[in-house]
Amino acid sequence: MSTDIQGLAARLLNAVETRTATTPLTNEVPDLSVEDAYRIQDAVVQARIDSGLPMVAAKLGLTSEAKQRQMNVSEPLYGRLTSDMLVDTGQPLHVDRYIQPRCEPEIAFLLGKDLEGPHVSAAHVLDATSLVLGAIDILDSRFAGYSFKHPDVVADNASCAGFTIGPVGLDPKGLDLRLVSVSLEHNGRRVHTASGAAVMGHPAASVAWMVRALAKRGMGLRAGQIVLSGSLTEAVAVKPGDVVTARFSGLGTIEVPCI
Repeated sequence: MSTDIQGLAARLLNAVETRTATTPLTNEVPDLSVEDAYRIQDAVVQARIDSGLPMVAAKLGLTSEAKQRQMNVSEPLYGRLTSDMLVDTGQPLHVDRYIQPRCEPEIAFLLGKDLEGPHVSAAHVLDATSLVLGAIDILDSRFAGYSFKHPDVVADNASCAGFTIGPVGLDPKGLDLRLVSVSLEHNGRRVHTASGAAVMGHPAASVAWMVRALAKRGMGLRAGQIVLSGSLTEAVAVKPGDVVTARFSGLGTIEVPCI
């Protein structure tokens, strides 16, 4: 029996629209394949684009071996972010726009050149990058309690909900991104620390993996787009009144007040 791609995508889009969690798709389709899950994601993203919201960024998930073991998979996943998902620098996060938002720190790449093809390496990513910046990825699973299997989160556009970019951008050439450190604070208390090496050994390797994965599906990344390379730490759940702060070595500080 064929998977109802459009019907399952509509369920996820409705969850976003109504800010109401739904049940995992794999409850209904236990044998949902990752390939079909990406087709559902495509339909979700295309619906947003068709409504006038261009794709402006992409993100990676499951970029650490620990997270992959937890999900019983051997590779990362990716999602796409549209223009309405940008929370501009210094602006508050309106928590009531989401179901169950969480925040996590990442290193972002602003592309100066297109990236596509099956043989893209970290070196190609660094060459194509205009600036690297600190970022906070805003997650919002459409599944209650973040309870899902791997195909579910792929279909759910990698829990994409929003992102904010830090005020400091640097040329990546000559910068060892493995050593860029971050301290994540939640309401003034340090909760996590990490460095760029936490993301597949090097954040540019994470972006290169995404480009190669997209190439298998006839896709690529375009100049001007931003790529969030994967979480450096665990995410923190947020509610109105919270403040999330990510302090990056060399890439400045991002503070997100939640209202």
